[in-house]
Amino acid sequence: MSISYPAIALASFLVGVLMGLLGYASAHILPWFMVSVALVASLYGLPWGLLAILPATLILLYFPGFNLVALALLLLSALLAHGVGESLRRAHRRAKALARSLRLIAMALEALPQAEGREALLQSLPERLAALGEGGHVGVWVPAPGGLNLLAAHPPMSLSWIPDSGVVGRAYREGQPLHIPDVRKEPSYIPDPAIPTLSELALPLWERGEVVAVLNLERPGPFLPEEVEGLIRFAQAASLHLDRLADLQERALLAGLSEKLQSAKTLGEGAQKALAFLVTALGLQAGALWEARGGRMGALAHFGVEEESLKRVLEEGLPYGVGLAWRVYETGSPLFTARYAEESQGVPALQALDWRTLAALPVPSPGAPRSRRVLVLGQREARPWRRAEVDLLLSACRTLALGLERLQEKARHQAVNRLFLELLERPPEGLYQEVLEEAIRQVPGAEAGSLLVLEEGTYRYRATAGYDLERLREVAFSAEGQLLWYGLDQEGARRGEPRILSAEARPIAEISHQTAPPEVMDAAGRAREIQANLCLPIPYKGEVLAYLNLDNLHDPRAFGEDSLEAARFFAAPLATLLHEARTRRLLEEAAFTDPLTGLPNRRAFDRAFLEELRRAERYGYPLSLAVLDLKGFKAINDRLGHAQGDLALIRVAQALSKERRNGDRVFRWGGDEFAALFPHTGREGAIRAAFRYARAIEKICLEGLCLGVNIGLASYPEDGQSPDELLSVADTRMYGAKAQGVTVLA
Repeated sequence: MSISYPAIALASFLVGVLMGLLGYASAHILPWFMVSVALVASLYGLPWGLLAILPATLILLYFPGFNLVALALLLLSALLAHGVGESLRRAHRRAKALARSLRLIAMALEALPQAEGREALLQSLPERLAALGEGGHVGVWVPAPGGLNLLAAHPPMSLSWIPDSGVVGRAYREGQPLHIPDVRKEPSYIPDPAIPTLSELALPLWERGEVVAVLNLERPGPFLPEEVEGLIRFAQAASLHLDRLADLQERALLAGLSEKLQSAKTLGEGAQKALAFLVTALGLQAGALWEARGGRMGALAHFGVEEESLKRVLEEGLPYGVGLAWRVYETGSPLFTARYAEESQGVPALQALDWRTLAALPVPSPGAPRSRRVLVLGQREARPWRRAEVDLLLSACRTLALGLERLQEKARHQAVNRLFLELLERPPEGLYQEVLEEAIRQVPGAEAGSLLVLEEGTYRYRATAGYDLERLREVAFSAEGQLLWYGLDQEGARRGEPRILSAEARPIAEISHQTAPPEVMDAAGRAREIQANLCLPIPYKGEVLAYLNLDNLHDPRAFGEDSLEAARFFAAPLATLLHEARTRRLLEEAAFTDPLTGLPNRRAFDRAFLEELRRAERYGYPLSLAVLDLKGFKAINDRLGHAQGDLALIRVAQALSKERRNGDRVFRWGGDEFAALFPHTGREGAIRAAFRYARAIEKICLEGLCLGVNIGLASYPEDGQSPDELLSVADTRMYGAKAQGVTVLA
């Protein structure tokens, strides 16, 4: 039960009056008035106590026995009660203020879990703690270049940025609460002219072990020690909620990222979806996912890039060593900067546009000596990178790596399936190049390469990427020479075991020069430029059908376990493809080769003519056709017999093959008729070639009987557009040459 002291004071006064009315002397009345005055002075202070003495003195004057001693006792009661009551009143006011402050802090604490995100939480703090300002202000400051920016304040402030030399800046740098009881004595205090201030309290707010903001309270009056302690604990609670929100954001972002990657069907689609999601979720402006492809970084995906100069960079790729992506590739460490324009290895086009904030992070590549892909995100405006953002991006890169690896493996399966399907439709020569190019695309670290195929006991270059195939065709390797280059034993080659050679261990050109002419390998094969080589033998039933060489011309550490795994993945399918291609080639050679002369037959001519005509139409170059009919062959056949006739045909085939220019193709149609195709050759060139063929044939004689020839020519496009038109013209001219007794008619 609470005691009503004002009622007791009034009751004491009335009892004193009653005692006087009942006839009691002043000595009996005075104590009751002293109690009443003392209570008033104790409750309301000395002025009110003195005021209470006045009615008591007036009443005592009407009763006998009043003297100045009574008045002195009343004054003494007021003074003593005021002294005792002042400390009680002060303690009561402090208790009320403290209870109010703690109630407000508790209310603010209860509201913290309602914040939906870190920005919402930080911006809500001034409003939630506004009542604690008591005529001052509450603000939240966040780090900015050279100082701190005002994120939110109540009431609004005229300052929006302050240097980090002030009280708030010290709290941020030191990570400790700062209480300034009297800012007039603090030389580093930064005042806001519109806000009267006596005391200041700056409280750092933490997230993932890093100060990310400062909660600042300023008052025209002092802070109670208990208030300071309560607000420090409030800041600690807010920091815990920031950690919780960071964890929630990370889980939500990783879940969303995984969903985007799972929904993608191809590597490119997955990269694009993941990148768009990350840029949007992190509130950044743009990003790119780069992939190291030999001497250039190629953009696997990009998002938010609007500037034409940057689009050109994405299309062309980053040259070796240009851009933070290459530095991350070489070091394996992430880079975060808010001063990109000052970076020595920056992309000039990006620096010219005054982009400032950039993050470049390695996307882990399991089993690789380097991260094959680099994630780059950024925005034009400067902003510091928080530790929570760094942790978030590192986790995102790990998730991204797993998703992209799954899609990469799927792409490898699809590539091999596509090769099997193309085997049914394409000639082996075209397949060789496709095999090589697909291997370069799929094996990490490869940027160039070659395919050497076993033909008639030797290995010859049948496809290259990045090298001069025409010159390399001149080089043939024995099985022993290829084993020397391979560097492992024959059993390893028969198992299809890939091996890696690095220029860091031994100059690759030295080994190359032991197996082939240095002047050819250094020029056509660029042997001195190769920094790393992966050699994959392709065996089939104990025989090594081919050697696939994959090269990197820039990085000695380009190949790793992931490269070997991808190469092994290709070994068995490629062996099957090459075996099928070889079997098919042998069957086709039998079906399209004249068994007597060894020249391609009429079926081969029909196919080759159609292919060459299509190329001529597509690329707009000339094509000529010759039809040859032998003279004197019937006499040899009739007089000397069929064996000599066959010999005559063989010698004609040999003569035509010997005189054939590079690119020309000769055929036996049947009987004593032959044909020739002259790609990239117009009428005049075809006439010169035809006369050369005629002179070679006219030198063939058997037992005094010599051969001759009549040749009819037709040229695309002037003599026709279709195979039938051109054949008809050439055939008509061949008969015309025979009728007119001339060798060549065009």
